[in-house]
Amino acid sequence: MNSHNKNHNSIIFAGHFAIDQIIRFKRINRPSLGGSVSFCSLALRKYTQDAKIGIISHIGKLNFDDSLLDKIKNKNTDLKGIKYSHVKNTNFVLDYFDHARVLTLTSRSPNLNFNDIPLEYLDDPPDIFVLVPLCNEISYEYVTQISNQFPDVYIGIDLQGFIRKIDEDGKVKYIYDNEIISKMNEIIDLIGERLILKGSEEEMKLLAGECDDFEEVMTYCNKYENNGIYIMTMGEKGSMLTKKGEKILKIPAFKPRRVLDETGAGDVYFSIFLYEFIHSDKSWKTIEEIAYLASAAASFLVEKRGSAGFATKRAVLKRMKKKRYII
Repeated sequence: MNSHNKNHNSIIFAGHFAIDQIIRFKRINRPSLGGSVSFCSLALRKYTQDAKIGIISHIGKLNFDDSLLDKIKNKNTDLKGIKYSHVKNTNFVLDYFDHARVLTLTSRSPNLNFNDIPLEYLDDPPDIFVLVPLCNEISYEYVTQISNQFPDVYIGIDLQGFIRKIDEDGKVKYIYDNEIISKMNEIIDLIGERLILKGSEEEMKLLAGECDDFEEVMTYCNKYENNGIYIMTMGEKGSMLTKKGEKILKIPAFKPRRVLDETGAGDVYFSIFLYEFIHSDKSWKTIEEIAYLASAAASFLVEKRGSAGFATKRAVLKRMKKKRYII
């Protein structure tokens, strides 16, 4: 697949903004802006000024402080794709303890609607359209419309918001559900060779039918009849990548100076990977180098709280060259 002949590199991130109430070891922090669209766009803008970044989202005005968007508005990011409604916004409580967390959804914005996408996005396709839902706000029909509208565009998929189950109390759970996984398989088949899919260790195991072995999980992805790229992020254990016909890549995690907040590290990894992928020759050797860059970029995120731990490409390259990995 060839990239578009453009003088810029454009990426659109679609999904909910969230207000995150983070509790760490029973200490409650002030609510902060969350959601993959936040972390992905802010990380990429810090990394480079070259990319043209757009966001598609739906914000509930009743409990959303618009000043939370100031840090994004000031980063030359196109926000014309945001729709507002007089409802409550997507809010999460993230309760961390011993590197684990309990995630609770307390309110939710409306689903994304294809008809709300600005006309200029439809007329001027991006290089990559990235679907990063939080709580099933992106439907199979929405993905189908995106795929049909942009037949020559790469499509990034973050598994989390597609396969999470949310019970009546708002508790977010990762439980194997045949209907959810079947629908996810349909999405994967629909996108085909244009797919770049990322999931956490827990999410990828569910996709693979609750396999426990990392190698088995990645090997499972080769069952799909496409040449898509599959990425599993595993925190301190690094990440793994696979593509049909290629060897499985094992990428180490880089040592941060300290660990304060792991929230959003996978988003940083994904956004940097996708940006570098657009620029690359798409060879598996180059993709391995890109994955090291993405891993190094993610290591900066955990050093600060909230959406503040981002780094320039220069800083990321410097850390990558030092090769200080978590063993």
